[in-house]
Amino acid sequence: MSPPPPARRLRLGLRLGLPRRMFSQVLLMQVAIAAGVAVLATGLFLAPLGNQLDDQAMRRALAIAQTTAVEPQIAEDVVNTPPTADGPVQREAERIREATRAEYIVVMDWRGVRWSHPTPDEVGRTVSTDPGQALAGHEVMEIDDGTLGRTARGKVPLRDSDGDIVGAVSVGIAYDSVRARLIHAIPELLAYAGGALAVGALAAWLISRRVHRQTRDLAFSDISALLAEREAMLHGIREGVVALDRAGRIRLLNDEAHRLLGIGEEAVGRSLDEALGEGRTTDVLAGRVTGTDLLTVRGQRVLIANRMPTDDGGAVATLRDRTELEQLGRELDSTRGLIDALRAQDHEHANRMHTLLGLLELEMYDDAVEFVGEVVGDHRATAEQITEKIKDPLLAALLVGKATVAAERGVALLLSDRTRLPDRLIDPRGIVTIVGNLVDNALDAVGGTAHARVEVELRAEGRTVVLGVRDTGPGIPAGQRELIFTEGWSTKEAPAHRERGIGLTLVRRLAERQGGTAGVDEAHGGGAEFTVVLPDALTEPGAEPALTGPIAHRTAEEESR
Repeated sequence: MSPPPPARRLRLGLRLGLPRRMFSQVLLMQVAIAAGVAVLATGLFLAPLGNQLDDQAMRRALAIAQTTAVEPQIAEDVVNTPPTADGPVQREAERIREATRAEYIVVMDWRGVRWSHPTPDEVGRTVSTDPGQALAGHEVMEIDDGTLGRTARGKVPLRDSDGDIVGAVSVGIAYDSVRARLIHAIPELLAYAGGALAVGALAAWLISRRVHRQTRDLAFSDISALLAEREAMLHGIREGVVALDRAGRIRLLNDEAHRLLGIGEEAVGRSLDEALGEGRTTDVLAGRVTGTDLLTVRGQRVLIANRMPTDDGGAVATLRDRTELEQLGRELDSTRGLIDALRAQDHEHANRMHTLLGLLELEMYDDAVEFVGEVVGDHRATAEQITEKIKDPLLAALLVGKATVAAERGVALLLSDRTRLPDRLIDPRGIVTIVGNLVDNALDAVGGTAHARVEVELRAEGRTVVLGVRDTGPGIPAGQRELIFTEGWSTKEAPAHRERGIGLTLVRRLAERQGGTAGVDEAHGGGAEFTVVLPDALTEPGAEPALTGPIAHRTAEEESR
C-alpha cells in the first residue's frame, strides 16, 4: 500500500491533536524522553537502595553481636551465674545496647534460655526464634519478626575460653529505622531527578530551536515530500550532480554522474582524490580550478562542469556531457569549412576556366594541357602536405579550405616544419574553432600587404597540444596584447550584420576551459605570433578517440562492409 499524500497526513495529525510544527514535535518528544529516563533512573535507583539499606542493617547487627560475643566475661558469667534481671550478663548487654543504639541484645545459653533482654521480665525465658544455627557455630544475618517486632538480626555463637560453644548472642536493629532512611532518601532523590529533568528539558528546547532554524519550521510530512521530490528530480535530470560535504567527501551522486564519471556507489563517503584519482576533473570538482562552464575530460567523455558552494561549507557540482554535442558541432564546422572552400574555389575556378577557354580558342592545346596539370597538381600537393602532417581529418579539412581561401586572397598559408599532430584529439571541435579564428584574423591582418604569409604550427608534446599562428602583418602593439582578448574590443569597424571582438575572446576562453593558455607576442621578422597551449588535449597512445558525426558514421559503414 502506498503511503498517504502529505496533505492527508497533515490533516490526520491535526485531527489527532498532534502539533504540526517540527519545533513543537521535536520538543515534546525530547521532553517525554527526558521525563521517561528520569522516572526509569529513579525507579532503578530506589529498587537496589532498599536492599542495600537492609544489608547494611544486618551487617551492623552482626558486627555488634560479634563484638559482644568476644567479651570473655560474658561467656564465663553465662556458665557460672543464674539468669536474673539484675545479673552481670544483663547489665553488660544493656550497656552495649545503649552504646550501639541497637533494638535489643539477647544473650542465651546452649538451651536457648535468655540471660539478657531489653524487657527484664523476658530474662530466664526461652527465645521465640530458633537459635539452632548460631548454637551450631554459624553466623546468621536475617530480617525476621520477634517479640519486639520486625528487626534486622545478627546471630553469632558464644564460646568460652576453651573455644567451646556455651550459648549465642542475638542482636536486632529496628526495621522501622531502615525504612525511615529509605523514605527520607526519596525526596532528595526526586529533587535530583527533577533537576536532571529540567536540564534535559532546557537542552531539548535548545536543540529544537536549532532544528527549527535548520529546517525552516517545516513539518515532518513536508520534509518527507521534499526528499521524495529531490530523489525524483536528481535521478530524472540529464545532468550529472555531485554533492560534496565540507571535508570534500562525496555524499551524493545521481545516476547521470555515475555514468559520466564511471564510478559506483562505493565512491560515496570517499574524497574526490580517492574516488577519481588525480587530474583536472578532480581539481575542477574540488574547486581548485575556478570559473564557469569549465571543460574537463573523464575517460573518453568531454564534460562541462560548474560548481556552486553551499551554506554548510560543502558544494554541489553539475556535469554536462559535451560529447553528445560533437555530432552537431562537427557537422556545422564541416559545412562552414566546405562553404568557405567552395566560395573560394568558385572564384578561382571561373578565372581558370576563362584562361583555359582562351588557350583553346588560340589553339594552344599543349599549353592548355600543361595549365590543367599544374592546377590539379598544386591543389593535390597542398592537400597531401597538410594531411601528411595533421592526421585529424576535421582539422586537416579546415586547413585545406583555409589554404584555398588564402590563395584566393593572395596570401601564402604554410605549415611549419615542426608541425606533427596525431589523430588522438579529445576535442577536435574546440581546436578547429581556435585554429579557424586565429587563421581568419591572420588573413585579415596580412591582407593587402606585399609578400603576405601566414604560418601555422601544430605539434604534440606528450598529451599537450601546442598551437602557433604567425603572420607578416603589422603586429600587435605591446600595450594592446591583453586588450585584444577582451570581448568586444577590435581595431576594425564592425559590419552591420555582426559584431567584432569575439573571435580572440572565444579562443582564450576555450583554452582556459581546457586548463590551457592563449597569448600573443611579436613574431621573428615582424608581425604577430599567437601561441595556444592545451594540456591533456590528446588521449593516451593506443586509446581510441570517441568519434561522432559524419566521420563516425562513415567509419561504421566501412566496418560493416
